[in-house]
Amino acid sequence: VKEFGDPSVLKVAKIAIPKPKAGQVLVKTLAAGVNPVDTYIRAGKYARLPTLPYTPGAEACGVIHEIGPDVKDLKVGDKVWQKGSITGTCAQYNVCTAQDAIKLHDKITSTAGAGISIAYRTAYRALMQTGQARPGCNVFVHGASGGVGLAAVQIARAYGMRVIGTASTEKGRNLIQKNGCHVALDHSQTDRKAYLEQLVKATDGKGADVIIEMLANKNLNFDMGAVARRGKIVVVGNRGEIDNVNCRMLMMREASVVGCMIAGSTEEEEAEAISAISGGLASGALSPVVGETFPLEDAPAAHVEVIEHKHGSAGKIVLCPFSGEAE
Repeated sequence: VKEFGDPSVLKVAKIAIPKPKAGQVLVKTLAAGVNPVDTYIRAGKYARLPTLPYTPGAEACGVIHEIGPDVKDLKVGDKVWQKGSITGTCAQYNVCTAQDAIKLHDKITSTAGAGISIAYRTAYRALMQTGQARPGCNVFVHGASGGVGLAAVQIARAYGMRVIGTASTEKGRNLIQKNGCHVALDHSQTDRKAYLEQLVKATDGKGADVIIEMLANKNLNFDMGAVARRGKIVVVGNRGEIDNVNCRMLMMREASVVGCMIAGSTEEEEAEAISAISGGLASGALSPVVGETFPLEDAPAAHVEVIEHKHGSAGKIVLCPFSGEAE
């Protein structure tokens, strides 16, 4: 990316393969995750912007190709998922710190591995650390068929919670039920009163103890009517300002709205999340769902899809830098 702007600024270019320095590794990128935040950065509408030109992407799955000095726990050939990158993951090779390369079980495909970092770390932080959800509570995942939503559904179900999720298409609702939702609702329905009644019924009249909200600017007012007494609405996504918010519903329920970003995690919280996610992946309780995959040259289309979801959200959007090598 040589200039900030619409998806057309994403161009494929040939550059030298970067070299890892001390404490770093070079990863052959088999698959890279695409996230809404990537589009905000590309458009120049994010609080922290990279220096131009830059290569997008901060999560991926690949194979260690070279290690720098002072790297002890990784070796060439190790399959890893990445939770960060120094040079950008939307490339055939990228450099990251050794701490940001997490060994991955061979049973996890590279495309699925590219969907771990942002989705599962965000979902775990929102649900377990910020929302403080516990076994037996009612969890409402508002927008459950995307990467973060499906991760939240799987984590909540693995921890013994009752999970209600939403999706705008029948395909999406079938998908979220397959991944652990006890109840799947249609958040695109125009009768909002009926929609709220369905949710209340699904929670035995109590409302949701924890709501994971993917689009607060559209749904926060609804959530305030759906949250349980002393429940929490955890905002992980927002794309605009909110008009006509009436906080009386929060007052009546003594409920709270709290924002959530993985960037706010302490080292201890980050280590906890990585351990929980790694354990879930190893046991099979957690299994990333891949939606559409795109070749690297179709990155502009991937950036459009991750925002617009023209046919409904259904898993993680992934770029594959090497044609035919990502499984």
